[in-house]
Amino acid sequence: MTNSQLKELLSDMSLSEKAEQLVQLHGRFFGNNDVITGQEMEFIVPEETALRTGSVLSYHGAGKIRELQDRIMSGQPHKIPAVFMTDIIHGYKTIFPAPIAQGASFNPELTKKLSEAAAKEAAAAGVHVTFSPMVDLSRDARWGRCYESTGEDPWLNARFAENAVWGYQGKDIKEKGRLAACVKHFAGYGAVLSGRDYNVTELSERTFMDDYLVPYKAAVEAGVKLVMTAFNTVDRIPCSINKKLMRDILRDGMCFNGVLISDYAAIAEAVSHGAAGDYAEAAEKAMLAGVDIDMVSQCYINNLVPLVENGIIPEELVDEAVMRILILKNELGLFENPYKDGSEEDEKTIILCDEHKKLSRDAANESIVLLKNDGLLPLKAKGKKIAVIGSLADSKKIIGAWSLFAEKSHIITLKSAFDELYPDAEITYVLSDNICEEAVSTAKNADTVIAVLGEDDSFTGESASRADITLPKGQTELFNALYEANENICTVLYGGRPLVITEIAEKSKAVVMAWFPGTCGNYSIADIIFGKVNPSGRLSMSFPYSAGQLPVSYGRFNTGRPKDDSVKHFVQFVSNYLDVPNLPLYHFGYGLSYTEYEYSKVTLDKDVLNRGGSITASVTVKNKGSMDGMEAVQLYIRDKSASVVRPLRELRGLEKVHLSAGEEKTVSFIITEEMLRFYDINMEYKSEDGGFTLWIGPDCMTDNSEEFILTAD
Repeated sequence: MTNSQLKELLSDMSLSEKAEQLVQLHGRFFGNNDVITGQEMEFIVPEETALRTGSVLSYHGAGKIRELQDRIMSGQPHKIPAVFMTDIIHGYKTIFPAPIAQGASFNPELTKKLSEAAAKEAAAAGVHVTFSPMVDLSRDARWGRCYESTGEDPWLNARFAENAVWGYQGKDIKEKGRLAACVKHFAGYGAVLSGRDYNVTELSERTFMDDYLVPYKAAVEAGVKLVMTAFNTVDRIPCSINKKLMRDILRDGMCFNGVLISDYAAIAEAVSHGAAGDYAEAAEKAMLAGVDIDMVSQCYINNLVPLVENGIIPEELVDEAVMRILILKNELGLFENPYKDGSEEDEKTIILCDEHKKLSRDAANESIVLLKNDGLLPLKAKGKKIAVIGSLADSKKIIGAWSLFAEKSHIITLKSAFDELYPDAEITYVLSDNICEEAVSTAKNADTVIAVLGEDDSFTGESASRADITLPKGQTELFNALYEANENICTVLYGGRPLVITEIAEKSKAVVMAWFPGTCGNYSIADIIFGKVNPSGRLSMSFPYSAGQLPVSYGRFNTGRPKDDSVKHFVQFVSNYLDVPNLPLYHFGYGLSYTEYEYSKVTLDKDVLNRGGSITASVTVKNKGSMDGMEAVQLYIRDKSASVVRPLRELRGLEKVHLSAGEEKTVSFIITEEMLRFYDINMEYKSEDGGFTLWIGPDCMTDNSEEFILTAD
């Protein structure tokens, strides 16, 4: 439809019909018993009203959607099709490594490929919109939803955000196999106090603007079609009714003109927050803030019409919101084809196809992080007795809580991967997390023990925050019993968050962070353990030494009494703890390989950066080992003196390079003035003249540095 036709359609709609377009109902309102992704709200919608609402949540399957779409259009006065939206977080039925694992790949272009594949599967199943990517900055591992984030760094999260949007949407969302993406949760949700889900946030304006908003802005600039409001408060105002946040910052500041949708019942939760007296007031404030769709609450459906009729809100605001929704439907091509790409035949050929399964495995190859290796890995597949102990070794609950539509029968467990890929290996399994004689005796008689530990799906995700992020109960006791029996332990950890593994790391000879690796990701773990794959994953979230350090990030600030990072023990009258170090156990960007990479000294083509000009910073990286591998070469910059305190280091560049054994490559980064901007003492986004340090190396702790000056001359 043309824009004028959309305007004509809007002008012909009744107020009630307009209000219904701004409501999203869950599939259960239409007889679907699919997964509930939010807190149930007790409200009743007559069937004829439900069949006129503008969008449907958590409904999938080409045949089911076709049937429901027909019902909706037959009862809709203007035959306006519904938009079907659901959570395709890291795959539809072929599950890819969790977002936190994708972050550990340090390869944003990989996420573009994964999002493209996920879109093809979900589109074939009739889905139009995915509630992804989640780009919340995550620096507190207690928060269960950090598993959905790509990590703690604004710049890196921004690169993953834009690549996810490009992967889902392509150049035109009307194209076959494309979904409209929805970036979430706007804004600052990763900073909930105490890491407790749905909690409030307390962020300074500068921290909010300089750090937390960066990935959302990147997604908007990448062309994302929808934005979802967050559950938390910003400046003590719930996001879904926060006019400054939504209109001033998102719409005006970031120039977002797409659809703004609340999270599940988030508008209604303004009443629980104490920021609205009732659902009518919540609806009024949300509409004034510019929220277009009320997801699964009674606020809009029961209150928008009387709010307009009583002159409390102007109908023009409703019209603006409806027009944005009509534009989205038009861009998806739903007026011409209400089912878009939904096809039962395509479901059979695209979903869980060999290409996507291979992609699941290839992605895990790059996402798994080798945290420690005292020469134990890789193992030889023949001639040694191996004990694999732990229930997660044969569990299918290691793909992540948001893998809502995963086909369990296709999930490869670690045991099945070992048995299929390495049938000649002499492996004995004890699939228990409890201390038992069988586990201890098996460990004692083995040459090597693989302790398979960590969290399963139930420990992370929405509403899954943990105050204690050590291993689940019983696993530490099991590990210590195995250690007493045999010190040659490789610990494989599953999970969606960094864990406190100080004792495990000290006693293990090797530690492999597997994350939630996806449908075929356990093939990758087996291949890494036996040396077929050289690990290249790097941590995008720091592993704390103790939960008492949280939140923790490499992008920290100096204090007036800073502690020397090389000093591990307590020092009086400087900023440190009595009982633990300041630094995390494993820092951002960290990860080991089976080969050794050598970096040359950083070279600059000049040491003065003029505004409008650039500096080229280069290193030569050589693979000194005997195994091919990939290295994530990282650029960090520090503003040495500014009008406000600045982080000690900030990631500003990344290139993941493949190096054959003995090969060397020169990696160069272009430094421009734009890379040095921040919100200054007057809250102006700009750079300031002065001295800077840059580092190029394998992680945030590299000391391979050079100095340069920014000047207006």
